[in-house]
Amino acid sequence: MEAARFALVNYKFDQVFLNLEDLNANTTFAIDFKPSGVFYDEKKTYELIFLFSAVDSASKKEMISIRCKALYSFKEVNSLDDIPSFFYNNAIAILFPYVRAFVSTVTLQANIQPLVLPTLNLSDLQDILKANTKAE
Repeated sequence: MEAARFALVNYKFDQVFLNLEDLNANTTFAIDFKPSGVFYDEKKTYELIFLFSAVDSASKKEMISIRCKALYSFKEVNSLDDIPSFFYNNAIAILFPYVRAFVSTVTLQANIQPLVLPTLNLSDLQDILKANTKAE
């Protein structure tokens, strides 16, 4: 069996914004994800920045915004061009369960009906992530 070409080293939630003062029982959310990344040549690491937001569908007011940063390490990748195409999809798929759990937990701890994100296929985000990746 071949060893994995990359691994999740760690992740952290470094920005959380909640403004739930206008929340009511009829509020529905439009959710959005914005991924971007930085490949660090010297360290052979990749930092995935994953932004989640939930906007009140009626008022268009942002109510929840969370930023998660994940660090991945690579084997046999020396430049941005060497990153295998499957990384972009898989990096998001690996991180999403942590983001999903955090969104549920933070809204539950706010003493509101928790926002439980469904299991989602986020493969459409891989092209966005690749386009929003830079090297340093």
